[in-house]
Amino acid sequence: MGMPGRDVSQLMQVREAALPAFSLAFTTVLARFDDVLFDRAATAGASQLLFLDGMRELRRRRQDIGDGFAAHLQRAWEAYAAGIPLSAEATLSGQGDDVLSLVGEHELESRLAVRQLATVLLRDFKPVLGRLDRRLGWIGGGLELDADTNPISPEHLGVAIHEAFADCELAPEVRLVLIKLCERDLHGPVGKIYEKVDDHLAKAGVMPNIAAPRRPAPQRAPSTPPAGMMDDLVEQRRPAASGFEESEDAEAAPAWARRFSDRWAERRDTLQGMPGDAGGGPDGVGGPGGEQGMLLDALHELLRQTRHVREDATSAAQVAVGQQRPLSQREMMSVLSLLQATPSATLRAAIGEDGESLAQRLKSEVLSNATQLGVDPSQARLDPQDEDAIDLVGMLFDVMLDERELEGRSRELIGRLVVPFVKVAMLDRRMFVQKTHPARKLLNSLAEACEGNTGESQAERVLMGKVEEIIDRLVAEFNENLAIFLTLEEEFRDFLAQHRRRIEIAERRAAETQRGQEKLEVARARASAELDRRIADATLPQAIGEFLRQPWQHHLTLALLREGEDGASVVEALALADGVLDEVAEARRKIVGKPWLQAWQPGLARVFASVGVHGDGATQAVDALHDTLQGIAESRPELERALPELPQVVLPAAPVPDSPALDVPATSVDEENFDNADADRFRRMEVGIWLDFVDKDGKVQAGKLSWISPISQRLLFVNRRGVRFCVASPEELAVMVRLGRLRPHVDDGAFDSAMQGVIDRLDPQANTTVH
Repeated sequence: MGMPGRDVSQLMQVREAALPAFSLAFTTVLARFDDVLFDRAATAGASQLLFLDGMRELRRRRQDIGDGFAAHLQRAWEAYAAGIPLSAEATLSGQGDDVLSLVGEHELESRLAVRQLATVLLRDFKPVLGRLDRRLGWIGGGLELDADTNPISPEHLGVAIHEAFADCELAPEVRLVLIKLCERDLHGPVGKIYEKVDDHLAKAGVMPNIAAPRRPAPQRAPSTPPAGMMDDLVEQRRPAASGFEESEDAEAAPAWARRFSDRWAERRDTLQGMPGDAGGGPDGVGGPGGEQGMLLDALHELLRQTRHVREDATSAAQVAVGQQRPLSQREMMSVLSLLQATPSATLRAAIGEDGESLAQRLKSEVLSNATQLGVDPSQARLDPQDEDAIDLVGMLFDVMLDERELEGRSRELIGRLVVPFVKVAMLDRRMFVQKTHPARKLLNSLAEACEGNTGESQAERVLMGKVEEIIDRLVAEFNENLAIFLTLEEEFRDFLAQHRRRIEIAERRAAETQRGQEKLEVARARASAELDRRIADATLPQAIGEFLRQPWQHHLTLALLREGEDGASVVEALALADGVLDEVAEARRKIVGKPWLQAWQPGLARVFASVGVHGDGATQAVDALHDTLQGIAESRPELERALPELPQVVLPAAPVPDSPALDVPATSVDEENFDNADADRFRRMEVGIWLDFVDKDGKVQAGKLSWISPISQRLLFVNRRGVRFCVASPEELAVMVRLGRLRPHVDDGAFDSAMQGVIDRLDPQANTTVH
């Protein structure tokens, strides 16, 4: 067949070794499920009957279920053996269907459940699956296989399970339980089958020396991308975390720390006139405290150097020290605890306004509230270490509130964390440099949950309710024991795991909606074009013109939606319009005695039925068209009749374009005011990649590429809650890049992103306004 490496004998042997084994494993575990459902029914409360019905349905349809599972694997294998591997994702989502339909929520949940099953198997058997992709690709004739196209991959096993239960009459909760049971009970048998097939191929000499593919080191884009910033986007293969998940390389230094420490080391070396040596001296990685200690020392030095720029002559830290004494840590903690319990009106106002420095407001509030402890503010000052902690936390929250999409209630809730985090900074300054610190992990999760959350949907309101509960407990219970952060972070993470499933359903719904809207848009445009092509500027009799512009155009639009461009109903509708216009032309040639429209009666009846006109009403409408043609042929205008009053025909409305994350002038794209290379990279970008969208006020919102339209090639982006917020063409996205409104997403979390902003404000080399 001219396909290098294709081995028909091995294809047959692997099929016989794999497909029956998978089917046997599935039917074996399936036989145990009715007993499990019976046990579940005993504790299912009001859902007891649903589980008992599910148990009976399994017993009744067991053979059909097993056959459905085997049928998909056989179909996937046949496509692979033919050299055109089947996409598991396209099969599961029905992307090959031309019928316009929105998938029900229960169907989406079933799809998500089998995707989760596949994710678990892919993770647990990654090395052997990597080898199988390559070995099966080779014997198949040099094919490039991956998790989506390998015919025996976990992805295809998930589709097979989905299709096995598709025709069963099962309650949604029962169906999900069955899929979870498959995930649990098939795990061991499936892993053994993979190992057996891989071992067979290796012993048969099919690429015997390959090892499990090495996982590439995670890529991190810089926070301030240079020219060509989009170059690496299309090379990413692992989607960035959603923000609700901890990155796998949690111990790695964030981008801001690497950039800052490198630049700081260069500056210190220059000032000291000595070559850089990371191994010795107090500032090196080998010094006391290691790299984290060096970074903290550098931060304190930078704060000291820039304090005079950031503070005015009336600030609390600028008065002459004289006889003043620094507040003790105990006094500081007591004052901060007072502010934590009852924040002052001025502090709340500072959180709500963009212009006032939180750090300056906090320092003034601490000194003024010290009076409640019997301390004279004029005789007290802040210890430099404590002042540094307040400065860093204050600026951290300034940046977060300025740059993130936190408005209204979200801004107020995040602002309530300022004082507790000052206390954490004083108790454990490692928070600034330790990526796994529970306080920063909690802040990351809370910020992501609040970002862009306007409370419009029930899911958003439930999420905000949980955020408020967590923050209330933190404010009420945090004294000086940092364990509360770990407890609350774990609780909130568990809650988000449940919330994530709703996000995935919303994301799928957004893609389905966009797909339906685009199909509607195309159908409307095609129907309008077909009408214009036939009547153009022609003057038609009133009844004929009304017929084509209203019921016929409506009927054609619906036919295009249901059947696609070349459907039988579309061909029939176009032929009908041409036939009616031909008869108009014949009537104008004064042909007398012809039974007008007789050949088109069935088609006319279907058109009128599509707008709700049946029986006698349809007959009257056709008679009006007939009499109109008769009147034209006999030159007797009095015979022409208007169509009877028809039901109000409402053609499907064109979808309202989404408000983009950035207003891009249309002329920018028309004049090609963008880099074509950027547009090409967006065309190749993979679903799952995150980007940062920057609005005109500098607010940043992360967006995930959720779907690429096969119709218009537009890219659909959703926010953290799976809600559509931007649909744009590659060219429009390239314009956003040119205008500085779009950049790669650095998934360091809210804490590290804000720290980068703090460093940029402090560091003179950043050339930014110092706050």
